[in-house]
Amino acid sequence: MDVKRMRAELAADPALGTGNLLTTLITRGEGLDDPALTFDTPVDDHPPWQPMSLNELEHRVTARAAELHRLGIRPRDPVAVYVRAAADQALCFLALARIGAVPALINGNLGSGLAAEYIRKRLASPVVITDAAHRQALRDEGLASQSMVDVATLGAGDPRLAPPPFQHHPDDPVVITHSSGTTGLPKAVAHSHHSLFAAVRHRLTLPKAAALDRMLVILPPGHAAMVIALSVALCNHVELALCSRQNGAYVLDVIEKWRPISVLGFSATWSDLAGVDLATRDLSSVQAWWNTGDCAHEPHIRHLVGAGRRYVMTSEGVTQKAGSVFIDGLGSSEMGHSQFFITHTPDTDRYRRCIGRPHVYTDAVVYDDEARELPAGQVGQLGIKAPTLSLGYWNDSELTYRTRRNGYFLTGDLVFRNEAGYFFHVDRLVDAVDIGDGNWVYTALAEERVLAACPEVLECTVVAVGEPGEVRTVILLTLHDGGEPEPDLVAKVAAALEPPVAATVAGVLTAGDGVLPFGATGKVRKALLRDRLLSGELLGTAAAVVR
Repeated sequence: MDVKRMRAELAADPALGTGNLLTTLITRGEGLDDPALTFDTPVDDHPPWQPMSLNELEHRVTARAAELHRLGIRPRDPVAVYVRAAADQALCFLALARIGAVPALINGNLGSGLAAEYIRKRLASPVVITDAAHRQALRDEGLASQSMVDVATLGAGDPRLAPPPFQHHPDDPVVITHSSGTTGLPKAVAHSHHSLFAAVRHRLTLPKAAALDRMLVILPPGHAAMVIALSVALCNHVELALCSRQNGAYVLDVIEKWRPISVLGFSATWSDLAGVDLATRDLSSVQAWWNTGDCAHEPHIRHLVGAGRRYVMTSEGVTQKAGSVFIDGLGSSEMGHSQFFITHTPDTDRYRRCIGRPHVYTDAVVYDDEARELPAGQVGQLGIKAPTLSLGYWNDSELTYRTRRNGYFLTGDLVFRNEAGYFFHVDRLVDAVDIGDGNWVYTALAEERVLAACPEVLECTVVAVGEPGEVRTVILLTLHDGGEPEPDLVAKVAAALEPPVAATVAGVLTAGDGVLPFGATGKVRKALLRDRLLSGELLGTAAAVVR
C-alpha cells in the first residue's frame, strides 16, 4: 500500500479524529490484513504476542460495542474503565468511542480507595467496566450500587448487532483520562475528538519519522498518551505493541522478545532501567526512545542512548552508528500531547533540564503570578496555548477556569527560557519553596544537579517545606546496587547544590524499601513526603540518616 498517500489523505480529512480512526481506516479498505496491534495478554481466543490485523481488531471492537449497546450504554454516557490489561483498556476505549460513549480510563495501578473516590466524585459514572482483580475491591470501597460490567464478557457480543458508528463532532468529548494523583485525588481530564488528534494530524503532514516503525508502548495503558500512540501507529501503518506493565525487568524482556525499533514510555521506567547494565541485554533493535510526561534526567538519558543503534546522514550516505536517540518531551494529560521536544544522542550535550523548543502548534509563555509575561532568564509559570489542549476537567468547571489565564492553560510547571528560545524545567509549582532574597528550592532542579554530580546515586528525591522563618529540605538517595554511602557523599551532594539551597538541607537520607511513596504512574508522591517531614517522621524513623 502507498503509506505516503494514505498519510496525506488522512491529514486532510476534516472529519477524522480520535473517536472514528479505526472505522475510517476500515472504510478505506487498505492493508486490513497486515499486522497492526499486539497485546501482552490474551484477547478472547487470540493468544498474547500474536499480532492482530485491522480486520481482526475491528471484529473484536465491534463485538464489544454490540454488547455495551445491549447493556444500555448510549452516546455521551460516561463509563469508567478500571482494568489492568492494556488490551482491555485499548479495546474498551475503541468500543465505547465507536458508540459515542465517553470512556473514562483509570490506571489499573491506582489504589482501589482512590479509584472508588475518583469514580464517585470526579466521574459520577453509574457504570464501571472492571476485571476480577478490581471488582471486589471497588465493592469493598462502597461502590456496590454501581453497575459493574465484567470486561471478560464483552467479547461475546454479536458484531452484527452493533449500532452504526457514531458521527463525532470535533468538540465532542471522546475520552476522559486522569492526572497522576501525586498530590491527592486524581483530576478527570476530558479530551475531544479533535484535540487529542491534533498533534497526530500535524505529524501526518511531516515526513514519516525513520524510527517510528515497530513501536513498543510501555506507558500506563489508561493514560492519554496510550490513546495518542495508538492513533499514531494506526495512521502510519506501523506495528504497535501495548504493555500492561512498566517495570524495568519486564520491559527489557519484552524488548528482547518483540524487537521494537522505538520505545515510548515515562521517566519512571527510564529510572528503573538506570540500575541495569544494558550491555548484558540485547537492545540492538532499538533506534529511538520516546519520553513524555515529566522530562527525564540526564544520567538516565545518557544510560539509554549508549544502547541500541541509529542511522545518520553522512557525506557517504546513510550510515549506522552505535547508540540510539532519545526524544524528550514535556507533557501532561491536560496538555493532550507533549508540547516541547529535544533530541539526545551519545554526541549531544544540551541537558540541565532543557526541554527544548515548543512544537510549531504550541504557543508557550512564561508568566509571573499576575499572568504577566516574563522575559528570558526569569523563572515563572508555564502557559500553553495549543489545539491539543483538553476540554478541561470533567464535572469541575471551577478548576477548569482557574487554570486558564489570558487564553493560556497554566500547566503547574515552573520554567524559564533562554535567548535562543530553549525552555528549561526547574520544578512543579506545588513542590518549590521560596527561601527568600530571590532564592528558591526547586526540587526537580536539585535532583538533576545531585544525579549529575554523584554517579553512585541511582535516583534522587528532594522535598522541601517552608515554615515561619525556616525552610527545611530533605534529600533521599537510592544508591546503585543498594550500596552503602561513601564518607564524602554528603559533601558531594551539598557541593552540587546552589549555596542558598544547600543551607536549607536538614538531612541526606538513604531511601530504603518502602520509604518512597509512589503513585499509579510511578511518580514519587512528594505531598506525602512533605507531610512526613513536617511530622518529624521522615527525619526520625523512615530512613537511614546519612547526615
